[in-house]
Amino acid sequence: MTKVKICGITNLVDAMRAVEAGADALGFIFVEGTPRFVTPAAAGSVIRALPPFVTAVGVFWNHPAGHVKAIAESCGLGALQFHGDEPPEDLAGYTLPVIKTLKVARAGDLAPMDGYAVAAFLLDSPERWSEGEVRRPIQWALAREAATRGRIILSAGLTPANVADAIGTARPWGVDVNSGVEARPGEKDPVKLRDFIAAAKQA
Repeated sequence: MTKVKICGITNLVDAMRAVEAGADALGFIFVEGTPRFVTPAAAGSVIRALPPFVTAVGVFWNHPAGHVKAIAESCGLGALQFHGDEPPEDLAGYTLPVIKTLKVARAGDLAPMDGYAVAAFLLDSPERWSEGEVRRPIQWALAREAATRGRIILSAGLTPANVADAIGTARPWGVDVNSGVEARPGEKDPVKLRDFIAAAKQA
């Protein structure tokens, strides 16, 4: 069954709704100046309330290793996601599972997969952080090619309406959604949240 990560969690209500709907992981964005930035203190209070077997994933962008490790320890993160230009050697020193984001617009954008020793790759669109609009999907056929080379988490432009088709085409290990289940940036829509997770799990 496809794993589901709900990213951009900023509060306990959304976190619990996602968990109750069947989410496997929640993403907390520690990138300052972005629409869904959450402080380590706020994220930690949510993470400590999560039930067992739900993974808290910290999202970082070109942050120093010391900063990442300090937040991971203080919040109780279960995995790390790197969204910036981090080279393979910078991601080799972490004890937690590492997810590396690749910005995918064409087949050549999958080339870095050969250089990273990580737990999974998250395939995202090249656009920067969404201000609330749903992002354009990447080519799902490219994601399927990537899935033959490693563990893939499909992101970008996923919604309750298209996630089943995306999974059917790309065959990813997991899917990741943020703006596609929001009422507004940083606040999830409970109906979209429930429908997305149900569609992904039934695909």
